[in-house]
Amino acid sequence: MNDNKKLVFIYNADSGLINAVKDYFHKKRSPETYQCNLCFQTFGGGFSMKKDWKSYVNNLDIPVEFLHKDEFEKEYDVKDAKYPSTYLKNGSSMKLFISQDEMDEIKSLEELKDLVNKRLEKFST
Repeated sequence: MNDNKKLVFIYNADSGLINAVKDYFHKKRSPETYQCNLCFQTFGGGFSMKKDWKSYVNNLDIPVEFLHKDEFEKEYDVKDAKYPSTYLKNGSSMKLFISQDEMDEIKSLEELKDLVNKRLEKFST
């Protein structure tokens, strides 16, 4: 992959401790109504990223950034972004990599990793 590319994963949650605590209890109490499937699939029972996912992203051939939606909106100027989703940043351009609808359909961490791998193959050619 080109050095100026990176994957930007965006959670459908705002940053901050209070929001993290609220999200944690929402996931535990009512997982079926939780609005961030990316959070649901990639975080364990507590506040830490699943080890399998962390290892996977650390071994990708492209840098990866994780942002909450308020952080993403502050950092990047992407019109009509929906969350959760993933973008491929290439220099100053941002291209949708995994849409909100696709992210919401993912049923397991393995399915997410498979989708990322397939998209990386597509975007590297």
